[in-house]
Amino acid sequence: MPKVMIVDDDRTTVKLLQTLLELDGFEVSVAGRGVDVMPLAQKVRPDVFLMDYHLADMHGVEVLRALRASAEFAQTPVVVASGMDVSAEVLSAGANHFLVKPFEPDELPVLFNKLIQG
Repeated sequence: MPKVMIVDDDRTTVKLLQTLLELDGFEVSVAGRGVDVMPLAQKVRPDVFLMDYHLADMHGVEVLRALRASAEFAQTPVVVASGMDVSAEVLSAGANHFLVKPFEPDELPVLFNKLIQG
């Protein structure tokens, strides 16, 4: 079962995505703040990250840079989402894919499986 970590502080969005992804066969873990990502990621070892650009405590791009700087998660696929088009910034920081909100949640399983399989 592929593992996805959702990094987002919007509880409503997280609940919806978690439910949909679990129905599609993903094991989902959730980090609501940027500071929680590394400790949780080291524990659960996700196959892919779905990260909001705007987190309560920092920008998702800061978390992305920390993931890319760690040997454990330097190659783990990261998808960043935002209501603003910050694609150039997040892709240059190492994201594998950028989604403009609102996006179609039904597309996530296909995207995640594609990224996980390389």
